Amino acid sequence: MSDTGYDSVDQNYLEQRKLKKGAAGWMLLASLGVAYVISGDFSGWNLGMGVGGFGGMFIGMILMGIMYLFMVLSIAELSASLPTAGGGYSFARRALGRWGGYMTGTAILLEYMIAPAAIVIFIGGYVEALTGLNGPFVYAAFYALFVGIHLFGAGEALKIMMVITALAVSALLVFVIGMIPHFDAANLFNVPVNEAAIGASAFLPNGYMGVWSCIPFAIWLFLAVEGVPLAAEEADDPAKDMPKGIITAMIFLLISGTLVLFLAPGGAGAAAMGVSGAPLVEALQAVYGQDSFAAKYVNVVGLAGLIASFFSIIYGYSRQVFALSRAGYIPRWLSVTTKKHVPARALIVPGVIGFVLSLTEQGDLMITMAVFGATISYALMTLSHMVLRVKEPDLERPYRTPGGMVTSGIAFVLSILAFISTFFVSWQAALWSGAFYAVMIAYFAFYSSKHLVAQAPEEEFAAIAAAQAELS
Repeated sequence: MSDTGYDSVDQNYLEQRKLKKGAAGWMLLASLGVAYVISGDFSGWNLGMGVGGFGGMFIGMILMGIMYLFMVLSIAELSASLPTAGGGYSFARRALGRWGGYMTGTAILLEYMIAPAAIVIFIGGYVEALTGLNGPFVYAAFYALFVGIHLFGAGEALKIMMVITALAVSALLVFVIGMIPHFDAANLFNVPVNEAAIGASAFLPNGYMGVWSCIPFAIWLFLAVEGVPLAAEEADDPAKDMPKGIITAMIFLLISGTLVLFLAPGGAGAAAMGVSGAPLVEALQAVYGQDSFAAKYVNVVGLAGLIASFFSIIYGYSRQVFALSRAGYIPRWLSVTTKKHVPARALIVPGVIGFVLSLTEQGDLMITMAVFGATISYALMTLSHMVLRVKEPDLERPYRTPGGMVTSGIAFVLSILAFISTFFVSWQAALWSGAFYAVMIAYFAFYSSKHLVAQAPEEEFAAIAAAQAELS
C-alpha cells in the first residue's frame, strides 16, 4: 500500500515484548505438534464416514496426509530460516508483503482462536458423562485453569502439556492394542449405498461427491500441527529444533491417524462410527462390552487428548496475537509481556472471546470455521515457500525441503482443494468467516497499516530483504 506508514517507538518497546529464549528443545516442540492435533484422533474425524463412507475418508486422508506432510516439510525450511513468533505470518510477510503477511496471520488467528472454543464444548460433554456437570461453569473453569498455567511461564506450561499429551498417547495405545485382534475388513464397508449418487459403491457409498465432503473431516486428523513454528523465539536452537520437532510430530500423526481410521470402523463397523460422538470408546465397547477396562480407560484418559489440544492451541493463539500486535497489525497493547516473558494479554483477551463463543455451543460450526481459516493459511504459507525460493535463492536455509518447490507446489494445490471442500460442509461457516475477514481487512486498511512498528523482527527481516534486493 502506498499509504503504509510506521510509527516511531522508544527503545523500551521491544524490551517490554520479549519471550523466554531456550524454553523448548526439539522434543518439547514435537510434543507441542502432537498436542495441537491429538484430540482429532479421539473424535470428529469419524463423522466423515457418515457422509462418504470408509472409502471417502480413506481417499480424503491420503490427500490431506500428503498436503500436511508436504506443507510441514515446506514450513520446516521457513521456520529454520525465519525463526520468529509470527510463524506463518512472518513467512508470508517476507515473501508476499504486508498484505500477504496480514492475511496469513489473520487466517491463523481465525483457526487458533475458534478451535479452543469448539474443543472446550467437547470437553464439557466428556465432563458431563463423568460427573454430570456441563455448561458455562465448566467452560469458564477450563479456560481459567489452562490460561492460568500458561501465565506461569512457557517452559513450565510446555512441560505440563507434554505430560498431558503422554497420557493421551497411552489411551491411543490401549485402543490400538485392544482393537487389532477384532479387525475385520468387511466392517469397513457396511455403510448403506446411495444408489442415486454418481460413482456409488460399497467403497464410496455416497459416490465421488462423498470424497469432497470427507476432506474437512480428514483435515481434523492433522489440523494445527502447523503451529509449531509459533514457538520459534522460545526454542533452544530454531535452526535445528524446528525442523526436527515439527517433522517428528507429523510422522506420529500420520501413523496415529491411519490406525484409528482402520481400527475403529474395522472393529465396530463404519456405519456405527459415522454417527458416534466418541468413536474409540464406542468401538471398544462394541467388541469388549460397556464396562470393559479398555473402554473405561480410553473414556477417562481420552479426555487428556481434548485437554492437550485445548491447552496447546491456547499457547498457539497467544503467540500469533503477540507477533501481530508487536508489529502493530493489531492493537499493540496486546503484546506486552510479564516479568516472566509471558504475553499475558495475548493469552487472556482471546480466552475471554473464546469463552463467549463457547456459550453458543455450536462446536461443529466453529470447527468448520477453523478449517476455513486453516486452509487459507496453508495456501499462503506454501506459496510463500515457492516465492522465497525464486526471490531469495541465497537466503540462509539450515534445513532445505526435500523436493523443493515441487513439494510446496503440491501442498499449495491440495490446500486450494481443501478450501473449496469447506463449502460442501457449511455455507454458514464460510459466511461467518467472511465477516471476520471483512472486519480485520477494514481495520488494517483504514488504521493499522499506517501505524506499523519497523523494529519488529518480521518487519526488519522484510526491510533487510528489500535493501539487499535494491543493492543487487
